[in-house]
Amino acid sequence: MVHALMWGIWGGVRTVHHHGSHRRLIWPVDEPTRSARVDAIIVPTARPVASLQQAAAAARKLNCPLVTLHSRKSSADRAVRHLDPRIDLIAVDVHGSASLRLPELRTSRLLTDAGFERQTDVSTKRNLALLLSHALRWQRVVFLDDDIRLPNPSDLSMAVSLLDTHAAVGLRIGGFPDNSVVCHAFREAGGQQDTFIGGGALAVEMRRNRTFFPSVYNEDWFFLLNAGKGLQSVATVGRAVQASYDPYRVERARAEEFGDVLAEGTFWLLDQGKPISAGNLAHWEDFLAKRKKFIEQVLSMVERSPKIEKPRGVRMAEALTASLDRLELVYPDLCVEYLQALAHDQGQWQRRIAATRQQKNVAVEGAIESLTDGSTDPLNYRIRKATSSQRRRTAPRLRPVEARELQSTIPPPPPALAPREFSAARRAWPRRLRRGTGASSEAAHALEAAKVFLPGQEDQAKGYDYGDERPSQRLHA
Repeated sequence: MVHALMWGIWGGVRTVHHHGSHRRLIWPVDEPTRSARVDAIIVPTARPVASLQQAAAAARKLNCPLVTLHSRKSSADRAVRHLDPRIDLIAVDVHGSASLRLPELRTSRLLTDAGFERQTDVSTKRNLALLLSHALRWQRVVFLDDDIRLPNPSDLSMAVSLLDTHAAVGLRIGGFPDNSVVCHAFREAGGQQDTFIGGGALAVEMRRNRTFFPSVYNEDWFFLLNAGKGLQSVATVGRAVQASYDPYRVERARAEEFGDVLAEGTFWLLDQGKPISAGNLAHWEDFLAKRKKFIEQVLSMVERSPKIEKPRGVRMAEALTASLDRLELVYPDLCVEYLQALAHDQGQWQRRIAATRQQKNVAVEGAIESLTDGSTDPLNYRIRKATSSQRRRTAPRLRPVEARELQSTIPPPPPALAPREFSAARRAWPRRLRRGTGASSEAAHALEAAKVFLPGQEDQAKGYDYGDERPSQRLHA
């Protein structure tokens, strides 16, 4: 124990059994960059529609469509009724996956057979959004979670501008740290623990990025991988704020453990400059032993920490014990087989994308309907295009020109007098779209979390329970 734990140079405990940061794998962008057009903002959601207001405000500011994928306490009908009518909106209800035209994935079947099947649909929603984006020829889209606040929506435009040289760009996540149960406990007990970019605020280049979101915890990490090789070129810029949540639940710990150990073990290789293919049986035997020692160390740190009150410490210990119990079911050969299945599934996904992109001039309605197999259970969706009159009402008023200001040398006015942002929006939106068609420090973390928008707090006050995974994944069951 003495040799396993040490103090990091930035403060906080480090351990030889865990990498508290993978930040060196990301290209940081500290200086201002130019802005670029966002083709669409995409939000998977299961919360009441009020949680979409942040994304709607960003879509309005950036003059781009908003795509919302709904389940549970959210619906396409409510989105159309309550979200800002000045934005172009595509809202789709996603209930179940039986009729969806998604490739059959070995990764999902493998986890089902091993008893690690995931009980949320966030990956399904994001994958549907990927196919929709390819069908509509969108090049640069942004994924947002419905528990993310954007202090400056223009940061999304900056992130998109970096997609000329990167496959994906994430916003730096502030507020409440978005980590697994084990990593949360490590930080709270005094460990040095960072966060990584993820699907909560992620800009994606569609033409270059041909991967998918597997149905596993940390699916956004695996989305960024070129299976068998390494991490795609990724960067970080701007800032987003994560809403706070309770990380210490036994069921959450159980649901996270396989995906967390698989992601941390894979990124352990990347941190050392090794390819993912170096993850053989010997690597996973060694890493699973490290993982067990790490969780046991965190348990000991929690028990000895004078800053953690006893009731909270008991809950943390229960969750960590659940993680340890779940870890006993993870075997080295399962980890090897999963990463092999991931490489196979990425090949399947690329073939599906190629077929999707062969279709020419697909309208939004046709693109959505192509996501199902034509069964008796089609997707319910709503499409609403902001009217030109609504856009004109939001344009700045022109100052009347005094007669004395006119001069004979002034050339005649150009023929196009429409406000610039209106013209850009019309060019960007598919022509056949029809309106209304149916079918840091703990103190800093606490301060930022207190500023997070209210819908999440209102949900808790009303007794809503969205399950046992972190907000970026737990809400989509």
